[in-house]
Amino acid sequence: MSPPLCRFCRAPLTRTFLDLGEQPLANSYLTPEQLAAGDEPVFPLHTRVCDRCFLVQADHDVPAEAIFDAGYAYFSSFSSGWVEHARRYAGAMIERFGLGPESLVVEVASNDGYLLKHFLARDIPVLGIEPTANTAEAARAIGVRTEVVFFNAETGQKLAARGDRADLMAANNVLAHVPDLNAFVAGFQHVLKPQGVLTFEFPHLLNLIEKVQFDTIYHEHYSYLSLLAVEQVLRAHGLRPFDVELLATHGGSLRLFCCHLGSGHDETDALRDLRAREAVAGLHKPETYDGFAARVEAVRDSFLAFLRTAKDDGKAISAYGAAAKGNTFLNYCGTTAADIVCAYDANPAKQGRYLPGSHIPVFAPSAVGETRPDYVLILPWNLKDEIMTQLAFIADWGGRFVVASPETKVVGG
Repeated sequence: MSPPLCRFCRAPLTRTFLDLGEQPLANSYLTPEQLAAGDEPVFPLHTRVCDRCFLVQADHDVPAEAIFDAGYAYFSSFSSGWVEHARRYAGAMIERFGLGPESLVVEVASNDGYLLKHFLARDIPVLGIEPTANTAEAARAIGVRTEVVFFNAETGQKLAARGDRADLMAANNVLAHVPDLNAFVAGFQHVLKPQGVLTFEFPHLLNLIEKVQFDTIYHEHYSYLSLLAVEQVLRAHGLRPFDVELLATHGGSLRLFCCHLGSGHDETDALRDLRAREAVAGLHKPETYDGFAARVEAVRDSFLAFLRTAKDDGKAISAYGAAAKGNTFLNYCGTTAADIVCAYDANPAKQGRYLPGSHIPVFAPSAVGETRPDYVLILPWNLKDEIMTQLAFIADWGGRFVVASPETKVVGG
């Protein structure tokens, strides 16, 4: 059988980056009825790297519609830290680019309006583009104009034709989520004004490799992005980066500032420095991507050793944060409800359901005091500090926290 082709440059993909076996969709939380039916679908979770453009990508063909359906359970506003991140972003963009009531801010993958509401509060017109109906409905309820549609070249042309041209476009934590990278990126050049600014935020591939953040790999993420790869995609569609900021979000992300190829935005030293850093790390060399699987296996073995010891000691383990990355991790480790009694999550859409694959029941955070676990495994490790502050009271009964990335450690207590 011939190898799959690169999502961007169409070169044959012959090099495996990491194969995580067959896994369920990481954001498909099961109802009791679905759990009883026992027909949970699984799909291969195999990532490859392109030897031509160095885009790391999933080679599966799970359609986006199957992932981002009407029951999609991720609502950005349930993380107070993420909402604050969005507020700071809005303030910084308004100040830097002089946005006002005559401007238009368009966000692609606007979720429940968590970001655009901060511009709206400053009397700046906004438009959200969001493919999932339930999150879009939540955005409209707070006054954020939102269209339920997947963004691509056709969408961009329609928006521009009706006069929706943007001074600022935000596409934060969405670039990795699109199966057809070329069709998606091609839409921005139509909507963005000639001197407009487009920002992407995405987890940096270099951090994934250096910090063994393999749990950020799941079907919802079709691509795993470096500046090297993204710059090639942008230029193929009339765009270029001109600045970058390094962010702590999602274990280390890039905020890439982009514009039309012919715009007047000058390239910054920060962008040139990042290019040089990626070159030193060898992201332009195929052999750099070899050997990652062995490091991932070591993370799994460390966690399984902790589980065995905790079980032998008669300790009860719960998890906090029914996050997609946690589901990848738990399913790769073969963890079940026999190992972890429950998970807690603030999102009501997940409560009363079961984690995909592991079938661990999800409770509201108020249940922590009722179950009184000996250990709380923090699955969204990027929110570790926020969660440890919220649940500091577990120390009252000797409870302690556990993080499993890049190795399993007991913290607190």
